[in-house]
Parts: sequence; structure tokens; C-alpha cells
Amino acid sequence: MSGPMSLEPGGAEHDTLTLRLATPRPPRRRPRWALDDATLAIRLPGQGPDEEAVSTLAAELADAIGPAVHPYEVAALLESEGLSASVIKERYGHPNLFSLATALYERVPRTFPEPPPAPDPWRPDTVRCLLRGVLFALPALAHLLTAPLWPLTRYAPVLIFAGIASWAWGQALGHRAHLRLVTGRREASGTLLTGSLLGAAVATALALVPGPDGVALAVAAGQSLYLAAAGVLLVLARERLLLAALSPLVAGAAALPWWEPGPLVRTGLPLLALLATLAAAGHVLRQGRTGPPAPHAPRTPVRASLPYGLFGLAAAVLVVLTGRQQPYAVIALTLSMGPAEWLLYRYRGWSVAALRTSATPGAFLLRSAGVLTGCIGAYLLLLLPAALLTGADPATPLLLAATLWTALLLQAFGVAWPPALICLAAAGTAGAVTALDLPPTPVVLPAVCAAAALCLAVCALRLLGRPAPHA
Repeated sequence: MSGPMSLEPGGAEHDTLTLRLATPRPPRRRPRWALDDATLAIRLPGQGPDEEAVSTLAAELADAIGPAVHPYEVAALLESEGLSASVIKERYGHPNLFSLATALYERVPRTFPEPPPAPDPWRPDTVRCLLRGVLFALPALAHLLTAPLWPLTRYAPVLIFAGIASWAWGQALGHRAHLRLVTGRREASGTLLTGSLLGAAVATALALVPGPDGVALAVAAGQSLYLAAAGVLLVLARERLLLAALSPLVAGAAALPWWEPGPLVRTGLPLLALLATLAAAGHVLRQGRTGPPAPHAPRTPVRASLPYGLFGLAAAVLVVLTGRQQPYAVIALTLSMGPAEWLLYRYRGWSVAALRTSATPGAFLLRSAGVLTGCIGAYLLLLLPAALLTGADPATPLLLAATLWTALLLQAFGVAWPPALICLAAAGTAGAVTALDLPPTPVVLPAVCAAAALCLAVCALRLLGRPAPHA
């Protein structure tokens, strides 16, 4: 070899002196940007960045660099990747971290991926909703067991008066108890204990309106006590405990096609179910009262629950009027309350999803109208086969179902007075025409239910078709 060996680069492609090691080192885990273990690269100062190496790094980190809105975010990413100042200078030819981050930020186009879907906060408990629908209908088995022991037509007015009173009282008490649950379980248990006992007493007293009768009064008292205790368990989400308490009724009714139990068993099984329900409600309330009192618990005025009680009264009257014409359709309607509750949850979840995908209030209004129409349509399609199986005209139960579901939807969003007043007007009109036997009596009930359902749907679309209630 003669003469000196030049170390000066001959061009842009010769600004790195590379020495190949004779013996490569054993393979080991290294970062993506690290040099090959068998190659030693010495970056000569002042020669500018290595564009090829920067492009390779940009391609490797493109998914993470694309969503960045400032080079500082890329700098933080490079720091988290473990790039040291020496590697940045020697491998990529940039003087510091921020210079390399700026180059990467300018090299990678901006991308804005959609955020991952958020969990649905209104996802319903399907089993619980279906169980509640069954629990609403199971008490009818008591009438099936005791029907041969006493004339139902004679005592039906007593049970109807007591049932309407219990329904109205239970709706108001349930609303007030849910408000107290926000304060604490002890306060809610105290409200339920006092309110359920008072409601059972009021309903039993109203059973005397059709005329005093010892047997009728005893039956009305049993019905009122059961509805009060069952309401306690349902408000406190103890559905399975209520199902266990009603198991004697289920067992007795299931055995009727093959076995005649006799008067003692026919009377004892409903009484046993009543006592079990009362014991279960008492046990749950006693557990709730053992907790510590909430400090400075706010007091909600009683009038806040008034529209819920008025809606319960109107709904009970409409159901009774429908039952006079189509008793089996009322059973189907009662069983459908479980799917109706499930659809109430689904409406809220689908409305939140529609809000996330809507860019303008008008677009959300259209999506909200579609969600409302879909929920009501699904509920009526579910109820239609059961209504047809009863052999009666399905118009009345379907229109009544649409009315009740839309009213419950508004109540779920805290809109109480419009559904209460609309349903009261419908129940008052249908009740007056039926009581006075005014023409045309047969078509009055479906007509008022249709008008009420339409008014409630317009009200729901106007009040719930805005983003604010769902935000």
C-alpha cells in the first residue's frame, strides 16, 4: 500500500465510514433502529441526515406517527421507543431528538383513525327483563287455583277497585323509592316500608266501595298485601327471591291438568305464596334498614311522584277496559312487559350510538325517529302473534301497548306530566263512554288508544329527538 488513505467522503452516498467486523457478535435482542452487530458505522459530522434511514424509521412508525398533531408528540414517541441522542446523531444524522421528530412528522401523512367503540352504558340484562315480565303474570295463577271455590264474577268489582288503587299507588311509590335509592338503601327501605303498608291499607279500604263483604274484603286485603310486597322486591331488584316465593303457585297450577288438589290445597297454596312474599319483602327491608343513615339526605317533595301515580291510575283503567273485551289479550300484554323493558334499555343505547355518529342536530333527529319507530315496531311485532292467538281483534291491545310503552319511555327520561295527562284523558274518555254506554262503545277504546299513542310519539320525538337528553 503506498500513499495515505483518504477518509473524506466522495459524495452524498459516501458520508458514512463503514468497517466490517471480522467476527460477528452473537445475536441478541435489539431495537429496530440498531445497526447490524457485524457492522460498525461512524457518522461523519456535518454531512446532513441519512434520508434512507429516516425514511425506514418513518415507515416502521407510520401507524403511530400518523395520528400526531404536533412534532412534540412524535418526539415523545421516539423517547418511549428508547432512541438515545447518540443513535439519533450517528444513525440518522440529526442533531437532536426534535429535529428527527420534525422530519418524521413532515414525512408521514396525517391520519385520524376512528376511536374504538365505547361500551354501551345501557346494555340490558335480558334474563332479568324477561323474568320481570313472567313475574307480572304469575299472580294470575292464584285465581286459576281458587276459581272453583268462589264466584269470580261476584267479587270481580272488589278486586278491580283494589287492583287499580294498588297499581296507581305502586307507580308513585316506586318512583319515590328510586329517588331515595340515590340517597341510600336505608332511606329507600324506610320509604318502601311505610309506603307499602299505607298503600295496602288504602287499596283494601277502597275495596269496600262496591259493597261490604267479608270474603271479598279478605281477598282484596290479600291481593293488596301481595302487590305491596312484590313491589318492594321488584324495586330493590330481588326478582329471583320473588320467583322463589311464588313457586307454590307455579307447582300447584302445573299439577292441575293431572290432579284435583281439593279445597284445602287450592286455598293453602295461594296463602303460602302470599306469606312467602311478605316474609321475603320483610327480610329485604330489614337488611336495608341495618345500613348507616346518609348524612344530610335531601328530601324530595311528594308531589314529584304525583304524575307517576296518575299515569298508573290511567294505565290500570285502560287495561281493565281492555280486559272486559279481551281478557286473554291482557295476559299477553302483561307477559310482554319484560320485552318492553328490554326495548326501553335498547332505545337509550341505540340513541347514544346515533348521537355519536350524527354530525348535525337534523341528522340526529332523523336517526332518533328511526330508533323510536324501530323500537315500537319491534314491540308490536312481538305482541302481534299473541294477540292473534286470542281470537280477538288485535287493534286494541296493540294500540294500548304502544301507548304504555311510549309513556314509559318518556318517564324513563324524567318527562312525567305529558304522559300522565295524555293517558288520563284517554282513560277518562273511554271510561265515561263505557260506563254511560254511549255510542259507539266498541270502537272508543282503540280510537282513544290510537290518539294517545300518536300524541305520545310526537311528544317523544320532540323532546327526545334533541342531543341534550342523551348526552
